[in-house]
Amino acid sequence: MATAEDVSTAKLTGGCHCGHIRYEISGMPFDADYCHCRDCHKITGAPVSAWVDVKVAQLSWLGATPKEYASSETIRRGFCPECGSTLSYRSTAYQDYFTLSIGSLDDPGTIAPKYHIYTQDMPSWLVIEDDNPRYATARGNTK
Repeated sequence: MATAEDVSTAKLTGGCHCGHIRYEISGMPFDADYCHCRDCHKITGAPVSAWVDVKVAQLSWLGATPKEYASSETIRRGFCPECGSTLSYRSTAYQDYFTLSIGSLDDPGTIAPKYHIYTQDMPSWLVIEDDNPRYATARGNTK
């Protein structure tokens, strides 16, 4: 079991496929989820995406930063302009938070998603066998 000191001194690293973009997270992320929304399907090309949430102050870009695409009025999706790797999701409504693709971590096994969102959009053939909570749309939204 991790101690409070282990959590506060933790360093996670990651980056894109080609290595053009690298980042470091200081301390442990505060949340992680699976997203099944259509935007994530289209952006990643995968039937489900896994994301980790950090405070902006925890994130350091080690050189180049992602290029961002405005997928809606308030959402920015980051990718490497060299190799196209999906790296981030950012809501301009929550400027203290930043979301990174778990797959972009150097050790993606370090962080496990805690819940599923937008399950209403998941492909009918996808079977989820974990016990994590599931939300038809956003977490906390009962509709």
